[in-house]
Amino acid sequence: MDAMSSCTARLASRARGFDFVSAIAPVIVLALGFTSAASLAQYKVVGPDGKTTFTDRPPPATEGLITALNRRGAAPTTDTAWHAELREPVARFPVTLFVTTSPCAPCDAARQLLRQRGIPFSEKTVTTQRDVEAFEKLSGGRDAPTLLLGTQVLRGLAADLWNSYLDAAGYPRESRLPADYQQAPAVPLTEKLEVARTPPPRRPPARESGAPAPAGVSIKF
Repeated sequence: MDAMSSCTARLASRARGFDFVSAIAPVIVLALGFTSAASLAQYKVVGPDGKTTFTDRPPPATEGLITALNRRGAAPTTDTAWHAELREPVARFPVTLFVTTSPCAPCDAARQLLRQRGIPFSEKTVTTQRDVEAFEKLSGGRDAPTLLLGTQVLRGLAADLWNSYLDAAGYPRESRLPADYQQAPAVPLTEKLEVARTPPPRRPPARESGAPAPAGVSIKF
């Protein structure tokens, strides 16, 4: 056997004795480790320096922009990555604006007030008789616009009063909404009432009871 044949025979012998599975096992384990870490992460954090990290523990609100992740490590499509100043008030005191579909200058002004301040809110329209009856049970009146802040009902637009309650609930005075935030379209009131089965949110610090709407700042359904 010449030198070339001898070398080929030795290589073939080594190949037959090579344990491929054992050789790549550490690589597989390492890859699975990285995959598991990402899939177990519950929060994505974008720091002030733009650096992104993942963690399975709730990070402090001061760390930056925090997004809750689902079990696959992706941000839920129905959740918004709120700014730190918005997360608590949005969770504790969600805002709902009730308006009529008829021409309503106070309703337009109320909507503009919330948008200028950067308040994320749901908009419900009171149109049908069924809507009106449900709304009266919910708010104790028939004034449009009406603001529901947590469980606090504010009937009729009174900018100073509304801002006072929003302050008490912890909403920032200037917009902290994400740059890509889009306001959800208004939906009929009765649709919401039929699917709502969760306990009511907590009430913000009380300042005064729901008083009748000031003259000229609301209309009646």
